[in-house]
Amino acid sequence: MKTLIRAVRPWGQALSDVSITVGEGTGGQITGVEPHDPDRAVPGDVTVVEGRNRLLVPSFSDVHVHLDSTRIGLPFREHTGGPGVWAMMMNDRKNWRHAEVPLQERVNDTLGRMIARGTTRVRSYAQVDVDCRLERFEAVAAAKEQFKDQADVEIIAFPQAGLLLEEGTVPLMEEALKAGANVMGGIDPCSLDRDPAKHLDIVFGLAEKYQVPIDIHLHEPGELGVFSTDLVLERTRALGMQGKVTMSHAYQLGSVNEATTRRLIDAFAELDVSLASVAPAASGQLPIPLLAEAGVRLGLGEDGQRDYWSPYGNADMLDRTWQLAFTHGFRRDELIEHALAIATVGGASVLDPSATRLKGTAHRPGLEAGDPAELLLLDGETVASAVMDRGTDRTVLHRGKVVAEGLRLL
Repeated sequence: MKTLIRAVRPWGQALSDVSITVGEGTGGQITGVEPHDPDRAVPGDVTVVEGRNRLLVPSFSDVHVHLDSTRIGLPFREHTGGPGVWAMMMNDRKNWRHAEVPLQERVNDTLGRMIARGTTRVRSYAQVDVDCRLERFEAVAAAKEQFKDQADVEIIAFPQAGLLLEEGTVPLMEEALKAGANVMGGIDPCSLDRDPAKHLDIVFGLAEKYQVPIDIHLHEPGELGVFSTDLVLERTRALGMQGKVTMSHAYQLGSVNEATTRRLIDAFAELDVSLASVAPAASGQLPIPLLAEAGVRLGLGEDGQRDYWSPYGNADMLDRTWQLAFTHGFRRDELIEHALAIATVGGASVLDPSATRLKGTAHRPGLEAGDPAELLLLDGETVASAVMDRGTDRTVLHRGKVVAEGLRLL
């Protein structure tokens, strides 16, 4: 099957016509980008997507989202969580079963909204603990199956309540991995489980056993966060897991001193450890331009969405891209555009280390012949203005086929 996207501006550049080929049983691929020709003859077997002079960018990659705790689309409720990970987790545990609609409906609805707004690559956490067991994992897995033709979804088996605090958690994590979880999760090895060596030995041991990558949820501040990170780096090097580890949140790793910041960035680059940000309003974050300069893979995610942890989040990664630019104080067009590059191809490289990587803040890949046809058309004068205005005239393509139009799934 062949598709022609007519009259679009790749990354805001010259008006172009983009050709796509979808092979039998394979994902779509861009096969050509040519200057727009209004008189171009289009064969009858080619599907035409009208660009209408809109921008063309790669589709979003949400690499840090909690689909299993969403309340998107439900009545707004007062935030009742207490301070700290354990208090917030217990608040979630108290409430998640009693929402106005069943969990499966909530997960499906939120994933559908994400796709309709331009996200076709997703890495979602699924909480596994002695309370929910595999119930939340199974809900995310069912949504992954339902939307398999509209988005690619990975699932992280996530020990939100730690691995060591409640007996029976580790066997449940292993059950989730046997059931098809794509990623092994970890969380705050020092401050939550209070035994970082044992926690990380379990995380890396199960990841090695089931040959899956790792995602470490790190909220720990300052020097404590650096200490845990160094333990992760030590194991990554010793076990040869370069390219298979992601540090999520990690929002205070740049708060200790300049030498530590530089050392960590160099180590992430050397060991190919990627980072996932949710664009928090937090000081002490690693500087994005330095990460780009070093070639460290960095992606973006929405985190929880109007759930029992936070009232923020709306299933729209374009909004979260604005937040990334805002919280880092970006004003120049190049840096605002780089925020969108992080949210799209940056995240794609977190999910797949062999994918095209960002080489700096001015690099705009993902729209050339040979690139996957994971695409988003959206209205805007420029890429930077599209991030500021966050329009709704969007067309979403997954594997070369249109899956959403005007914020609605097809």
